[in-house]
Amino acid sequence: MRLLHTSDWHLGRSFHGVGMLDAQRGFVDQLVARVEELSVDIVLIAGDVYDRALPGVDVVNLLDDALVRLTGAGARVVLTSGNHDSAIRLGFASRLMERGGVHLRTRLAELDTPLLLPIGGRPDDGRSPALAIYGIPWLEPRLVADQLGVETASHFEVTRAATDRIRADIARRSRSRDVHSVVLAHTFASGGISSDSERDLSIGGVGAVPLDLFAGFSYTALGHLHGRQALSPEVRYSGSPLAYSFSEAQHQKGGWLIDVDESGVTAVEAVLWDAPRKLAVLRGTISELLESGRHAWAEDAYCQVTLTDAQRPAQAMERLRARFPDTLVLGFDPEGAPPSATVSYSSRLAAAEDDLSICCGFLEHVRGREPDDAERSLLAEALETVRLQGVSL
Repeated sequence: MRLLHTSDWHLGRSFHGVGMLDAQRGFVDQLVARVEELSVDIVLIAGDVYDRALPGVDVVNLLDDALVRLTGAGARVVLTSGNHDSAIRLGFASRLMERGGVHLRTRLAELDTPLLLPIGGRPDDGRSPALAIYGIPWLEPRLVADQLGVETASHFEVTRAATDRIRADIARRSRSRDVHSVVLAHTFASGGISSDSERDLSIGGVGAVPLDLFAGFSYTALGHLHGRQALSPEVRYSGSPLAYSFSEAQHQKGGWLIDVDESGVTAVEAVLWDAPRKLAVLRGTISELLESGRHAWAEDAYCQVTLTDAQRPAQAMERLRARFPDTLVLGFDPEGAPPSATVSYSSRLAAAEDDLSICCGFLEHVRGREPDDAERSLLAEALETVRLQGVSL
């Protein structure tokens, strides 16, 4: 039996204002092709299927098309909800969809109800080795603590309660047969080992659960982090299929192909996705960026540019887009800036000698560069016009 671990599709997401639906359609095309090429039996989607709780009609249609094509290619689909999804909406008609090979695990009550499949393609006689696939949706501690019977509403406690329920179900089923388990979970897992004195790690306000909560499962398919990575041989993140921020520029997007036989998981291999566009993170002075041949590769990429000129160049975005048309993010980090660049605006205002100094100081504050001679002359002319009209500043 062969499984393909994916997650964090984020259908409907944009990239710095650029719509990504066409790129996401391209990913679905690749996914279906790999399912057919590699004879994948089960596609796993570990949460954040959509990018928002109320996806647009065209986004819903894309997921509908993906599920129809995947099942048409002969694969079952098992998916859980993530923190970006509405679990209720995503889980609509789950019992009906199960008949078509799409198994939704978005309800808390179903986290210990697996998709149970006999290994080897034989009819299930209740005694032959089987694969049990469980799905843990995103667990918001305050909302699920009571239902899971825990007193402390933390990511650690609710995840431990959820995995304990799954282990109990595996133990019950293992009395009469060998059961190999795959668990989908949308969560933030750390690499640490838990103890009674360590409950909930927190990074950026998001609770992180220790890795050993997933100990004993044949494979844990995680979602939530966008970088493909292995926390252990049995616990992995597939990452997102597309880059959704410039911080992912160096990611090699893909998933994990898992082979299972009657002895358990026999192999885990990387599967890679082709990126629709390159991402470029560029830094330097505007003249160096516009003139250097070493940046030619970025001319057809989505670009994030940080200019290091001591003063902010005039018409910087327009000039950059003449060479890099898809510059989406522009920042400034001046190197060797004059001392005045570090002076607060209030201090500069207090030190101003006349109205022209106030206007020039404001212009420098908001633009990051001093006005040139022509701009200074225009400001002086405007101030003189106001003075002659008898208007007090």
